[in-house]
Amino acid sequence: MLPPAAPPRSVCILRLSAIGDTCHVVPVIRTLQRAFPGVAITWIIGAVEAKLMSLLPDVEFITVDKRAGAGGPRRLRAQLAGRRFDVLLHMQLALRASLAATCVRAGVKLGFDRARARELQWLFTNARIAPRTREHVLDSFFGFTAALGIDGRVLDWSLPLPDDAHAYAARLIPDAVPTLLMSPCSSHALRNWSAERYAAVADHAARRDLRVILCGGPSPAERAMGDAIVAQARTPPLNQIGRDTLPQMLALIGAATALVTPDSGPAHMATMVGTPVIGLYAATNPARSGPYLSREWCVDAYAEAARRFRGKTPDELPWTTKIEEPGVMDLVTVEAACERLDALLAARGAGRSLLACVP
Repeated sequence: MLPPAAPPRSVCILRLSAIGDTCHVVPVIRTLQRAFPGVAITWIIGAVEAKLMSLLPDVEFITVDKRAGAGGPRRLRAQLAGRRFDVLLHMQLALRASLAATCVRAGVKLGFDRARARELQWLFTNARIAPRTREHVLDSFFGFTAALGIDGRVLDWSLPLPDDAHAYAARLIPDAVPTLLMSPCSSHALRNWSAERYAAVADHAARRDLRVILCGGPSPAERAMGDAIVAQARTPPLNQIGRDTLPQMLALIGAATALVTPDSGPAHMATMVGTPVIGLYAATNPARSGPYLSREWCVDAYAEAARRFRGKTPDELPWTTKIEEPGVMDLVTVEAACERLDALLAARGAGRSLLACVP
């Protein structure tokens, strides 16, 4: 029965991936720490995501290599042998995460309510958070703290970054010149915009006297996108794609004026450091998965995508619907992205005003 009769002394959090969703876990942990001083928190997390999140103090991290197949749960079971937690917060719906949950001994295994417990998650828990509908992912995560009897939220995403991360950002942004970052790729190709359109926005930003820097991961697709943007821009941006660590990227985002990106991990990393995000959304719904503090700056073409590709309004679609169709991101126009950038700069008093976006 929840909430527990006594504050838990040990909490295990199970959220392996992706980087954006692990960003949402940080304020949940801050909330737990404020409500239950001295609570021991263990986070079972993906190995890639741990490269950033392990900077969070006063948390034990146990990493899982998601590429290890059946060997992953075996290693996790060995790592947790002889241990027991008061509460497991099973915050991931994927079946592979539920298999990891079987390795965790806990008096309470708390998962999503039956309606949201996809991929049979409900079979691996013995308690559920309160049913809610049509919530942002972060709001749904706070259902776990509410189930533990915690009132209020601590919206604190801060991580103590190492000196080399700050030095990296200071080298690329050494002055007060307004800087636009572009992280052009999502992990899902059909959520990505075209290189031509990114180049047009980069040129618009350059005409407004902004420094433009590309950032992103080292995958071949991301490197190819960066090369294509540089090749097509009249004022080529500095291309840093694949040239940094996750902590260095977070520091760079924190030093920037704004970030342009599709539905991606860096959109949520920007929330962690208070950098506004011009999010590009058509394949996914920003009301569910957009940057938590930057909804007003997003280009939201999801409703048009729903009408064109599904013949429905967003309210008529299941909340988790993704419209990952060829051409869907063409609904996000260069003009709309430039308008959001201009509005943001006007609100912040940065850059030189232009009345129109000229691709």
